[in-house]
Amino acid sequence: MASANSPHLEPIDALRRIAFLLERRRGETRKVEAFRKAAAVVLTTGEDEIAARAEAGTLTDLPSIGASTAKVITQTLAGRVPDYLAKLDAGPLVDQTPETLAMLGSLRGDLHSHSDWSDGGSPIEEMVATCLELGREYQALTDHSPRLTVANGLSAERLERQLAVVDGVNAHLGGAFTLLSGIEVDILDDGSLDQAEEMLERLDVVVASVHSKLRMAKAPMTRRMIAAIENRHVDVLGHCTGRLVTGGRGTRPPSEFDAEAVFAACAEHGVAVEINSRPERRDPPDDLIRLALDAGCLFSIDTDAHAPGQLDFLAYGAERAAALEVPTERIVTTWSREDLLAWTSRR
Repeated sequence: MASANSPHLEPIDALRRIAFLLERRRGETRKVEAFRKAAAVVLTTGEDEIAARAEAGTLTDLPSIGASTAKVITQTLAGRVPDYLAKLDAGPLVDQTPETLAMLGSLRGDLHSHSDWSDGGSPIEEMVATCLELGREYQALTDHSPRLTVANGLSAERLERQLAVVDGVNAHLGGAFTLLSGIEVDILDDGSLDQAEEMLERLDVVVASVHSKLRMAKAPMTRRMIAAIENRHVDVLGHCTGRLVTGGRGTRPPSEFDAEAVFAACAEHGVAVEINSRPERRDPPDDLIRLALDAGCLFSIDTDAHAPGQLDFLAYGAERAAALEVPTERIVTTWSREDLLAWTSRR
């Protein structure tokens, strides 16, 4: 992604950059959507027409181009950094301590993200483009499973179609970056997984998460989670407590389960405990990360990104992992693609 100071900034770069910066700072969804829709219009409209309309002052006659986005386009074509972009904060999301920087620098990818195939806000291709711009080596696409209808979860048939898209993306990129096939699969009430076994078998990465009946009693919740962990397809236990600590959805207390038993199962079966980087989750809490460390667990620092700008949330997870002194060798997202795929195919 071209920076605000780039001498080669194009209108589409400026619009995408603004949307990215708004997302990473959790800006208003409607504003983000306005800039992304405008970028899509610029992409599908000829450069000559965009330039002519900017000169004539008729950009707003195009669909999804309003006064603010038209101004961004016009100023960019004039060789200026748009005023809207210049005022946005592009600084670091967390304190740049040596420990945090070292942890962040060691991360090669991310095993939890969503596209507009389920409840994400952008197409797969836009998520991939941002990963490339951020220097990632790999990214797992883990859209939701079918039971989560509120998030437009993928049926086996839709997941089959998505796998073809993933293959196409990787063929186009030629190995410079790898989009890993995956799913965030619901852990059902009895601990079974919300997707066909044959589909799970075909995926590079399976993140298993509880999304329903979060207030289930401690004993059955523990059995439910351990049953999922014991499933040979599961690689990562996602946002294990389900808590929310801030944000537009309000707050939510953590689920109750026997954490020692759950983390012992993760350690036994080689399932990574996710350090979910979303600032509204911060899941697991610090005390549970320490407990998982003592249990010998692996970890996966993930963004759970639902939009391109949220792919930068890795910084939040890196900060927490550094502060809690999680060894980098136990964080699977610091591993090479080859080592990572060897691990996910272990069972």
